[in-house]
Amino acid sequence: MASQPSAWPRHAGAGTDQDEAGDVDGDVDGVFRALADPHRRLLLDRLDERGGQSLRELCAGLDMTRQSVSKHLAVLVAAGLVTTRWRGREKLHHLNAAPIDAIAGRWISRYHRERVRTLTDLTTALESEPVSSTEFVYITYINTTPQRLWQALTDPAFTLRYWGAALESDWQVGSPVVWRQGEVTIADAEQVVLAAEPPRRLSYTWHTFTPEFAAAFGFADEFLATVRAERRSRVVFDLEPVGRTVKLTVVHTDFDPGSTVLESISGGWPAILSNLKTLLETGQTLPAGDQPAGGEPGAAPDPPTVP
Repeated sequence: MASQPSAWPRHAGAGTDQDEAGDVDGDVDGVFRALADPHRRLLLDRLDERGGQSLRELCAGLDMTRQSVSKHLAVLVAAGLVTTRWRGREKLHHLNAAPIDAIAGRWISRYHRERVRTLTDLTTALESEPVSSTEFVYITYINTTPQRLWQALTDPAFTLRYWGAALESDWQVGSPVVWRQGEVTIADAEQVVLAAEPPRRLSYTWHTFTPEFAAAFGFADEFLATVRAERRSRVVFDLEPVGRTVKLTVVHTDFDPGSTVLESISGGWPAILSNLKTLLETGQTLPAGDQPAGGEPGAAPDPPTVP
């Protein structure tokens, strides 16, 4: 059976309330000590990538002896950051993030926590290495339901709030998608729904870059000529329930290497999706002054971020 620690591991002999308060502080110290070592953080990263690894699997590719890895794992287990279960004669290790979450909950209020999570998502997206030179990938976890998230992706009144653009369609495969942004309307026979499986998957081709669109957002003639010469891209939204949250994976793909559109949307998507997450979790979009640069498509110069 897998070990099932609470957010903080309990110590034998804890009796009075004062004793238990001391235990909690001791547990916090243990978590910080466990996280202070870069080797142990590396092991947690590997378990975050793939849970249920054996000692042999965790040792693979590491510049550490098996004995050292075993000792580091023992510290992580004692701190409650790793749980174990037996599969036959093999012990498997799993990440337990509850102690870290408990630390965050101790010092970050519920309101500020949503802001921290939004900024963390944005920082991760901006600092991570691109998956490839021909697509943009963004993954975030949103405290909502698949149905509510699907509505946010397909209801023009909803997209207008966090995106600034109203996307109009009946969301049937092959149906057109009309973009309305400010005074600009973009309708093109090639702007179509490619996949619609509510509330799990949505895909459509990207909008046409028209002269009216470029004029509205101040795009230079040279930039407009460049993006109009590129092939049309497509975007895919995958929605996966994970506990009380929904894992949203956005893949914007079908770009040629060195694409100017890819460079531009890579700055626009994180701000748009952070705004979406904030709206679904708090009922409000990010305040205008707190929105990341590029939150309004086309606002950032050289190169502009585009929707």
